[in-house]
Amino acid sequence: MLVSRAIQDGAATFNDNGMSALELYEQAAPLVSIGAWSCDLRSERLTWTGGVFSLFGLSTIPERRAVVEMYSEESRERLERQRRHAIETRKGFSLDADIVRPDGGRRWIRITAATQNSNGRAVTLYGMKQDITEDHERWERLRALAECDPLTGVANRAAFQRFLDRAKDAPEADGVGALLLFDMNGFKQINDIWGHAAGDACLVALGKRLRHAFPHAQLVSRIGGDEFAVLLPPDGTRAEIEAKVRSRICSLLSPVAWDGNWLTIGVSAGLAFAPETEELDPQALFLDADRALYAAKADRSDALFCA
Repeated sequence: MLVSRAIQDGAATFNDNGMSALELYEQAAPLVSIGAWSCDLRSERLTWTGGVFSLFGLSTIPERRAVVEMYSEESRERLERQRRHAIETRKGFSLDADIVRPDGGRRWIRITAATQNSNGRAVTLYGMKQDITEDHERWERLRALAECDPLTGVANRAAFQRFLDRAKDAPEADGVGALLLFDMNGFKQINDIWGHAAGDACLVALGKRLRHAFPHAQLVSRIGGDEFAVLLPPDGTRAEIEAKVRSRICSLLSPVAWDGNWLTIGVSAGLAFAPETEELDPQALFLDADRALYAAKADRSDALFCA
């Protein structure tokens, strides 16, 4: 295999302490949880160095299909898609993926890959795999802070924008059933009469109520001053989803306690459904929901309009 041969070719090179390149690599690799790998595309046979065994928590190399099953569904789909593209184009790729080891431990790994080609065809994939679990967790914590609305505790516009910027064929799009937009009625009047602190209290209450009303939502986000977005999963038919939304709007309308007073709030809502037979276009879905919200606001009542 290419990786094994490359290391063996370097084994004849020794440092001042008499250590071969292979020995030096195997001794240093565990310091950063990294290892080399290769896959013969004709036989699908894998070759690993010691660091890859440690990453996957294995002592022997299983068949490739068993290794692939250790990846999460999303990572597995991205891996197979990028692998096919690399083989077709005879180019490499880089991918961050999560795996579940036999001991139940979940790890994040960074895969870098290149192809060895012969007669215009890719015959071997090879590269490196590195444990990036700690870096990934640190990044996720930072991203959560960056994408959280500090007032309401729900996600902010940046988090919602990540959804809008998704590619149409992104695996995450399969879990989207509908987009629900809310706008608080009379918010300006609350600010004008009671002050901005009272308006903030209403926003905090609405954010909390949305999280409670839609506990299985993929995303609850404040996307504007008094506008919120709720990304719903494909939980039932369109009629069933609409019925659930209508039944839960009432829970959003209770008066908000403020400085010994009760502030009345209302909402307008626009609902748009993801296409059932076509790829999801997040931008188109948002435009549909926004048009429905505009119609609801024009109705000037606590109403839900569907696109």
